[in-house]
Amino acid sequence: MAEINSSHLEMYIKRILLTIVLAGVVAAGIFSYYVYKTVFLPNTEFENETAYIFVSSEKSYEEVRNQLQPLLKNIESFDKVAQKKAYMANVKPGKYAIKKGMNNNDIVNSLRSKNIPIKISFNNQETLANLAGRVAEQIEADSTSLMQKMTEEQFLSQNGFNIENALNMFIPNTYEFYWNSSSDTFRDRMLTEYNRFWNEQRIDKASKLGITPHKVMNLAAIVQKETARVDERPRVAGVYLNRLRVGMLLQADPTVIFAIKKQTGDFDRVIKRVLFKDLEIDSPYNTYKYPGIPPGPIAMPDISSIEAVLNPENHDYFYFVADVSNPGYHLFAKSLTQHNRNRQQYINWINKQGVNR
Repeated sequence: MAEINSSHLEMYIKRILLTIVLAGVVAAGIFSYYVYKTVFLPNTEFENETAYIFVSSEKSYEEVRNQLQPLLKNIESFDKVAQKKAYMANVKPGKYAIKKGMNNNDIVNSLRSKNIPIKISFNNQETLANLAGRVAEQIEADSTSLMQKMTEEQFLSQNGFNIENALNMFIPNTYEFYWNSSSDTFRDRMLTEYNRFWNEQRIDKASKLGITPHKVMNLAAIVQKETARVDERPRVAGVYLNRLRVGMLLQADPTVIFAIKKQTGDFDRVIKRVLFKDLEIDSPYNTYKYPGIPPGPIAMPDISSIEAVLNPENHDYFYFVADVSNPGYHLFAKSLTQHNRNRQQYINWINKQGVNR
């Protein structure tokens, strides 16, 4: 009897153990599935191949969460993974890609270590304020902070600039930055690019022309405003350099237009025709009144205009006027008599267009 009871007890214990083991296996399976579902199942809910989020330098997890919520099927599961992987306390600023089909683990890994560089570009800006606004559209730094750094007198002075020619520091091109770059980072990088651009070869060319790099860029801005045709810019540059060589006034209409805008503070104003009365405006940018190259650029010259001044066409032209029979190009003249004949065709044409200002 004792043996039978012992046998039943042993079987009973085995059944209990088996039940416990099976329950553990089931629990482990359920837990494993929960972990798999939370961590490794796709959790995106958008149609495009890639979505982007921008994390500011304040680095708030709440900010990240708010941007992710409309992109994910289950934001709570993401919260759990972010907490387990210590991301909540280690948010990093930048631009990040969330690809369609990513799981929570992939998303956290992307947000932790894959800040995406962006390409920013700018050209044809007339003022530092315009430039600051353009750049602020592309990186985190706002236009106010950019302006403060661009016009910082001590920085400008230490690096050979002043407020009049500060725009020259920014060589138009496409550059790679991180979206969360600060205004300091942007400005300092532009100084590096400026110094790289003005290499020994270009400085030597400027020296042979008898003008400084700043004067080259100031003149290049005039050339650019005079003609949109890149292939014509070396010829126009040659005209102005010829005038400088013999001591003539540059007499460039774009400088008068700039002087008017600068004096009125209205850089959005459109001026299609320079009048005789405009030539009397008292401004160092009025090249009908003041000799030499203006103290600063009247716009941001692009590289083709700078190269046109450094590599001008060698000719004997001293005058040019728009060629109405070949839009965008100009008629060039060696003498004032020839120029006046060329000029008359332009005056006749512009009068027919009814352009008074």
